[in-house]
Amino acid sequence: MPKTKEDFEDKVEVDEEKFDSRPSQEELEETVENLEVNGFNLKIVDTGEDALEHAKDTIEDDSSVMVGHSTTLEQIGFVDYLNEGDHSWENRYGKVFSIDDDEKRAEERRKAQASDYFLGSVNAITKTGEPVAADLSGSRIGPYPFAAGKVVIISGRNKIMEDLESARDRLWNYSWTFENERAQEAYSDESALAKELTFRQEKGYRTMIILVRDDLGY
Repeated sequence: MPKTKEDFEDKVEVDEEKFDSRPSQEELEETVENLEVNGFNLKIVDTGEDALEHAKDTIEDDSSVMVGHSTTLEQIGFVDYLNEGDHSWENRYGKVFSIDDDEKRAEERRKAQASDYFLGSVNAITKTGEPVAADLSGSRIGPYPFAAGKVVIISGRNKIMEDLESARDRLWNYSWTFENERAQEAYSDESALAKELTFRQEKGYRTMIILVRDDLGY
């Protein structure tokens, strides 16, 4: 079972009310409108199950597919679906983590950043239409700005924030707090927000954002 926010709540001190928002329908529509103005391809769905189905329908047959670590993708079942193989895609993620050699695995992981489709999530999305994400190595966010052919980002409503200042506040004082606990449990080492990315615009609707009217990830 994937680790969710609830698994770490008793280990962290965070302001749930401040950083886990419940935007109104009007605020959702404002966010979608601004994301579209900034060049993103938007789809709003009700549940994680709907997000999974839309992601599956979006990826073309015979495409190469890679994912970055994402609690959201684990929650909706995409990682399991990718690894189970009931599709025509080339599973670059499975190939990478089947390699039992650190150097060769890292080399293949770099190549996989340029897959036809790269899926992941973000740490926050501003109402003004700017997704924000960060990680330690850059392997999760490196494909977002250029390397991947197309990008599919899946995000729960709980990540919508007022502006860039509050989005980065959420990143540093909420998302990272949970991710750091997960990293220590998974890797026996702390995480760090070493590399940070803000999407301000996209060209040609290369990046699809599936926005879910439910809480996902952290």
